Formats: sequence, structure tokens, C-alpha cells
Amino acid sequence: MAMLICGVDEAGRGPLVGSVFAAAVILPVQHTITGLNDSKKLSEKQRDLLALAIMEQAIAWAVASASAAEIDQINILQATMLAMSRAVGALSITPEEVLVDGNRTPALTMPSRAIIKGDATVQCISAASILAKVNRDAEAYELDLRHPEYGFAKHKGYGTALHMAALKEFGPIPEHRVSFAPVRAAYAQRKLF
Repeated sequence: MAMLICGVDEAGRGPLVGSVFAAAVILPVQHTITGLNDSKKLSEKQRDLLALAIMEQAIAWAVASASAAEIDQINILQATMLAMSRAVGALSITPEEVLVDGNRTPALTMPSRAIIKGDATVQCISAASILAKVNRDAEAYELDLRHPEYGFAKHKGYGTALHMAALKEFGPIPEHRVSFAPVRAAYAQRKLF
């Protein structure tokens, strides 16, 4: 019988707002999902379609996050590791090995390996990359509905000119990451007036 190998990846380390997401996916050896790749190399429509196929065909999958408050408390790297370990812990089946995109792995109870560019080369990591990104984008759209003046649907919370202008004009919202310099600067500016 094939080993149960889980792929793990994150989405949302760079934005100035919202949670960082991680997904864990165990794919069957035989699956019919075509087009798996690093989520950044796929269009939003491709990601959405692939996410449905992944959730349908995976032996197990889970998505978890760490909030903006947790990011501010323990830093973005530690929050990313926390989201990853939460995702693996939420799987309905315990994997025998965990493959993580990047150069480090979270603290886990099972063997794990970091694979640089794994999101483009290892299918179960690509699948995790896609689920993490789709869930991260869903949070950005939800924030956009609650705070349309920031344009989150357009920039997904990244530090674009549009986002920076909105931060300056309206100030941070509770979901902004205060530990990120542009948000800290926006808070400081608000306190001057």
C-alpha cells in the first residue's frame, strides 16, 4: 500500500491585513486532477476549479489559519508555522510523512521535509497551495464586503498604492497587521491628529 503523504503550503504571508492560511492535502496515488501547480502561476478561475477537484478527490484535506492578532503576537513566520501545524492536525487521517513548501517545517509529530519550490514540483504541495490561496482570497473578499473603501477585492490586502492610500485616508481596521511597518506607520499618523 502507498504511503500516506501530505503536502502543506501557505498563502497570505505578505498582505498587510487578515489571516495567514495553510492547507494540508493527502492525494491518492491515482487521481484525475490535471493542471496542479504553484497557485501563483494559475488564474483565479483555474484555482477555483482545481480547488473543487482537490476537495472531491483528496483522501483528506484541511485548511487552517492564524489571525492578524496572532501574527502580531508571535510574528508572521511563527504564525505561518502555527497555521500549518493546525492544518495537519485537522486532517481526518494522520499522514505518514509531511512535505512542506519552502525551507522549514512546523513542529509536527510525524516525519516532515521542507522542499524548496515544492508548490510547483510536488502535486500534493501544489494542491495545498491552491486550497490555501482560495481560502485566503475568500477572506479578502469577505473583508471587501465589510470595508469596501479599502479595495481588498482588487489587491487582496497587499501593500499596493491603492491600499496604502486607503490606509492613509481611513486608518487601519482591526484586521490589519499592526506588526507590519506600513500599518504601524498608519496608526502612528492617526495618533498625531
